Amino acid sequence: MQVNGKKLPLSELKSSQIPALLEHLKIKPEMVAIQRNGNILKREFWEQTELFEEDQLEILRFVGGG
Repeated sequence: MQVNGKKLPLSELKSSQIPALLEHLKIKPEMVAIQRNGNILKREFWEQTELFEEDQLEILRFVGGG
């Protein structure tokens, strides 16, 4: 699969769900939104959404400012 434009084999993850991806990338889940194949994934579906090698993911980080 591709994550933010970079290839990442699913075999590197503990499982094929979003939480395993974020853990692998050392990203805090509460600080991001996930876009999968052009669609934003609702947080409540992250644990049950199966990832596939052909997926295109964008991890969008929240940035505070003022």
